[in-house]
Formats: sequence, structure tokens, C-alpha cells
Amino acid sequence: MGGRTGVRVLSFAVALAAVGCSPARESGAAQGASSRAPSAASPGTTRSLATASPTAAPPSDATGRGPLPQPPRSAAAIKTWVYQLQGYPNGRLDALARAPAHLAVIDLARDAKADFFRPDEIDALRGTGKTVLAYFEIGSIETFRPEYGPLREQTPDLILNRWSDWPDEYFVRYWDPRWWDRVVRPRVDRAIRAGFDGVYLDTPLAYEELDLSMVRGESRDSLARKMVGLISRISSYAKSQRATVWIVPQNSPELRDHPGYTEAIDGIGMEELFFQATDEPCEQDFCTENLDNARALRDAGKLVLAVDYATRPENVRTACNRYRDERFAGYVGVRDLDRISTPCP
Repeated sequence: MGGRTGVRVLSFAVALAAVGCSPARESGAAQGASSRAPSAASPGTTRSLATASPTAAPPSDATGRGPLPQPPRSAAAIKTWVYQLQGYPNGRLDALARAPAHLAVIDLARDAKADFFRPDEIDALRGTGKTVLAYFEIGSIETFRPEYGPLREQTPDLILNRWSDWPDEYFVRYWDPRWWDRVVRPRVDRAIRAGFDGVYLDTPLAYEELDLSMVRGESRDSLARKMVGLISRISSYAKSQRATVWIVPQNSPELRDHPGYTEAIDGIGMEELFFQATDEPCEQDFCTENLDNARALRDAGKLVLAVDYATRPENVRTACNRYRDERFAGYVGVRDLDRISTPCP
């Protein structure tokens, strides 16, 4: 079982939305733009981990949206990224478009509910040379998401124990076909229709956090294998719609020990490798374990998107230096992920 860190997501969404604010959201851990300008790709060029032949036709999707811009040739194109899940000024992506980063992770919806970003908005953000990934969860459900009410009413057995750290969130039977049909597949479809370059999948760590008394006959190992099965299914399904779609789970890098996981993903998001929220050096045993697993995935050719939560200048500098040393794409942000932090120098 892998170690985890301690930050997580979107709370008080309904109340804040009612007063015109975006929902308070924290990252999903154990769950930055950089000062360098976007790399060689020109505006309108997307970046994909898939290898593209110089003479290949632009990839197309299965949604009727037509050809997409040519992807780059390797994960090495991504050096910097930015991670914002709430607090989009005026509900727009203009600030992210101006951010000097190669990649952006944003929520599927600007309000974390049903006000989903439109294809023209995602196209405009991609037009600045950024790869854009859609954030959503695959091992849990927050009470403010549009799927929660129907699930609670029609399939209550899918919803398991409340996440003690996050009272608005419940773990789920993520291996159940109904979870795929009612939540995961529609989210993947929505991301592809909107023109996202890929999906950023939070809460694989559900396999470690489920109350085993609620899933008789399961073990942590069997739950880990079921999580790998879900991620592999997402990958196969999404890439059948568009071959260049990126699959990027967040945290739980130890899942690489299970067959099929590494082949299914294009990269991994890693929170709190060096600093836990906020400004606390990550020195526990799980920190070393997570870093070792992230390095192994990097060496397997996978992009590592590292994010740490720090505000003290000396800690920001330390994290940025570590990203360069480790050959990770890095971002140092605030715990709420509600603004764009100063890029690494």
C-alpha cells in the first residue's frame, strides 16, 4: 500500500455558488506556471504525449468536431504547468491563457457543478500553446456534483463511507458497472466533446481509504487491482474516441506495481513530494516512497506533473530546484488552487 499526503478537494461549493463565488476547492493529495515561455510550439499547437510522425495527418476525434492541432513528439515538450480548480475570474479562463505554462489542469465545470466549460473556451486556451486537461474524480463523489443526487436516490449502494477529512465527499464502488455508466463514461465523453487534450483523474487513492467493512470480501490488494482496471478502462475508451487523449491520474504512484497500469497512463500528477500544505517539508517515509515511484514512472517515459503547496519564498525556490533536478514539470501553488501562483524562476 502506498503512502499518501494530506490535501483534498472542493468544499462548500453550493453555499459559495449561491453568493456568486466559485466553490472552495482544495487539491486531492496523498492526495505554477513557470517563468519560461511556452516551448517551441506555436499558438494553436497542442502538446500530446503520443508520438506523431512529421507527415501524419492531424488527429481527429469521434465527436464530429473535426481535426485537432498536431501534437508534439514527446513528453519532454512539457516543462511547466498550472493547476487551478476554482476562482476563475468572472468565470473565464483569460488569466490561465496568459500564464507562462505549457499545460493547464482545470475542472470540467467552472462552478464545479453543471456550468461546464464550452468547446470555444477550451479551444481558446489551447490556442495559446497549452495542453489542457480536465480534472474530475474517479474514486469518490462530492455532494455538490450533479451526479450525486440521482446516485443517492437511485443507486444508494454505490456510495460508501464519507471521507473523514472532507465531509462533502464519499468514496464509491468505483468498480461497479453502474459507476462507469452513470458517472465516469459521461465525464470522459464530456471532456472529449469540449476539446480537452486529456483527463486528470483524481482519487485513485480510494482503494486505500474505503471502509473494508462496507465491501465484504475485498482487500486492499483487490481494491488496488480494481482501481487499475478502472484507469485502464478509461484509457482504452478515451483513446478509442481520440488516439491522442492523455490519461493522467493523480497520486497513488505505487499502482505501477500492478500489471497494465503503466501502459494505460501518459503521465501522473504528484502532490506534496517536497512540501505538504502548507510549507511543511515532506519528510515521512511515504514521501520517499512516493518520490521513488514517481522517478520510476518518469524513467518509464511518463510525464510527472509535480505540485507542492508552499508560500514561503525559500520553500518555493527549493521546490522549483527539486523539479529541475528530478526532471519533473513543476508548479508551486496555494492549497485552495484558486489562483495562479508565481512561476518557478
